[in-house]
Amino acid sequence: MNIHDVVALVTGGASGLGEATVLELTARGAKAVILDLDEDRGEKLARKVGESVIFVRCNVTDEDSVRQAIRQTLDRFGKVTAVVNCAGVPDAAKVMSKKGPLPLSLFNKVISINLVGTLNVIRLAVEQMMNNAPNEEGEKGVIVNTASIAAFDGQIGQAAYAASKGGIVGMTLPIARECADYGIRVATIAPGLFETPLMAGLSPSVKEDMAQGVPFPRRLGRPVEFARMAAHIIENPMLNGCCIRLDGALRMPPR
Repeated sequence: MNIHDVVALVTGGASGLGEATVLELTARGAKAVILDLDEDRGEKLARKVGESVIFVRCNVTDEDSVRQAIRQTLDRFGKVTAVVNCAGVPDAAKVMSKKGPLPLSLFNKVISINLVGTLNVIRLAVEQMMNNAPNEEGEKGVIVNTASIAAFDGQIGQAAYAASKGGIVGMTLPIARECADYGIRVATIAPGLFETPLMAGLSPSVKEDMAQGVPFPRRLGRPVEFARMAAHIIENPMLNGCCIRLDGALRMPPR
């Protein structure tokens, strides 16, 4: 897909990997819609980028909220041709800790936001993308999801997070196979350790120790590297039904 024809919904677009994706796509000539609950950061980013971006407050787990975001996108840009799903939470807890069993409310929260929220945006975006005029290869849209290497190498305390991200990996191929009939591609990125706001609370020494576990390059990933991969998936028509690990060959230990 020609990046200049892209109008992308970016969930979790106000910070971290989502923010980097908004900046990368618009720098390449695309238009982007920031979907996030953080109004201050979202509005600030939209003002920074300019007319090629709008911010829409959106709860990815709520059908009406996502539908309203799509309507606002159509009102402003006339179409939706891409989605980059970055919204997610990392809440960690053991199945059995000193406080007792893992609260089901925490597990359900992580699954609801990370997995159900991703599917909610996919299904409503696909409904809209099917109305697009196809390009010369019959393509009408592209969906890029964010999983994690925790989907494959989940650590102790990551049962909920790993389950949510494993679900994203698991549904990539069946959705891609279905959406092939609609001219829509679906792919997933599984990032390793990245320098995002989720890491902000860690000390430099802890982050350095984590970085030393990455075979090469021996550092944390940069959000722009995720964003470039998302942009490449959008532009490369043969990337479909796949999950790409973006992790510097890291395989996470049990702890």
